[in-house]
Amino acid sequence: MTQLTSSATLLARVLISILFIVSGFGKLQDVAGFTGYMTSGGVPAIFAWPTIALEFLGGLAILVGAFTRPVALALAGFTLLAALMFHYVPADQMQMITFMKNLAIGGGLLLLAAQGAGAYSVDALLGRKSPSLA
Repeated sequence: MTQLTSSATLLARVLISILFIVSGFGKLQDVAGFTGYMTSGGVPAIFAWPTIALEFLGGLAILVGAFTRPVALALAGFTLLAALMFHYVPADQMQMITFMKNLAIGGGLLLLAAQGAGAYSVDALLGRKSPSLA
């Protein structure tokens, strides 16, 4: 892996992880409010804590490059599902922009899942080979 590819992968991980870390932390600050929002969209309240854990801990894992492929795949699925459940509102331009942003984030996560964490990661440091998605 070239220096540019390694640096770009690290930067991509940092940038994409910020979204999940900040979002998960925000949900921790108001679990009741987040649970209310989820249930208003038809999602059972029991999924509030797993969602918070996936966003916050998954974001941290992506940031440091630990278990990157499976975590990125889980976050991609979560992001695409959230896009469909909460943001696909063709009559609302702002919701559709958010929907398309979620599609882009999901695409970036799928690329990260396919490529792996790169050279500057816990996975590389420990010599872990993430399972291939092929």
